[in-house]
Amino acid sequence: MNTKTFSIGLVFSLLLFACGGKEEKKEGFSVDRKKTTEKTVESTEPASEVPASQRITLDNKGVGPIKDLPLDPNIDQAMVDRGAALFKTNCNACHKVDKRFIGPSPKGIMERRSPEWIMNMILDPQLMVEEDRCAKDLLVEFNGAAMANQNMTEDQARDILEFFRTLN
Repeated sequence: MNTKTFSIGLVFSLLLFACGGKEEKKEGFSVDRKKTTEKTVESTEPASEVPASQRITLDNKGVGPIKDLPLDPNIDQAMVDRGAALFKTNCNACHKVDKRFIGPSPKGIMERRSPEWIMNMILDPQLMVEEDRCAKDLLVEFNGAAMANQNMTEDQARDILEFFRTLN
């Protein structure tokens, strides 16, 4: 009995010791950033001066199946509605329309990225991060939080793109 009590006391003490002291939780996070002078293909300014989320790369179509995507000047409201619903269920956990979150805000994205780039990023974010300079820079800017592949069809990605057209 004495050995059993000693063993239980020892295990309990070890558990308390393993848990460590009280740690104060802080809201938010901080990042140590290193200034770089690496130049990107899309910009003549150093990458550190213009964050990837604000960089304008309208001539870059990205890497993937979408090579050319002409857009009708008129917004298709049915596509917008479907795209908004898809965005809410698949993207809203990481992207907020009006602010930076885990990922960049899509507001104004049509002024910074080509429709082809956006579609390719939605369809295969891993390939884009592997082979597209801007996507790589976004990954770094957003602390390595890679965009999850939501296995969207081209039609679904196009609906989301149409929704993005309304966010300017």
